[in-house]
Amino acid sequence: MIGKTIRELRPGDSAEITRTIGEAAIASFVAAVGDYNPVHSDRGYAATTPFGEPIAPGIFTAGLISAVIGTQLPGPGAIYLSQALKFTKPVKFGDRITARAEVLEVLAERNRIRLKTVCVNQNGDEVLTGEAWVMPSKTAVVYEAAPSACEANGLWTYSPWVWTARAMAFWGSLGLAMLGQRPPRRV
Repeated sequence: MIGKTIRELRPGDSAEITRTIGEAAIASFVAAVGDYNPVHSDRGYAATTPFGEPIAPGIFTAGLISAVIGTQLPGPGAIYLSQALKFTKPVKFGDRITARAEVLEVLAERNRIRLKTVCVNQNGDEVLTGEAWVMPSKTAVVYEAAPSACEANGLWTYSPWVWTARAMAFWGSLGLAMLGQRPPRRV
């Protein structure tokens, strides 16, 4: 990845990424930010809503725009300054979302760009629209992300049941270890 500077950006420049929205990714996001609204994770509850099934948090979908900005346009080193968002349709598990950013305006003297931001689903329906202001890096940033420890060890390939079994084994071992130790006696 190479970050673009203000001198390299022109109105009409654009970039996009596409991701399929998986239940595990939503569960991880919900746990990370603490958004335990049952419309995102409880199939029974979500069935009673107008959506009829769980939907992704809107900010999860907006995060795809952040990924475009941070990796492609303008790319590494960019500072995300603001974002206006309108959520137009729900994103459901299994949807294939394409996030796109397009340069609308370049303010070279202030080192700012204004972007049109949009996410569309696999049917071409807009699910999110908005505008962002971004400050590109003043120098080109060349960045190759190293694989995370999980990716390097192939851990993302495990099913949720394997993760659950490993977590239970860990906590069980920890509990047994704690039971085996007695607190120091006070004399």
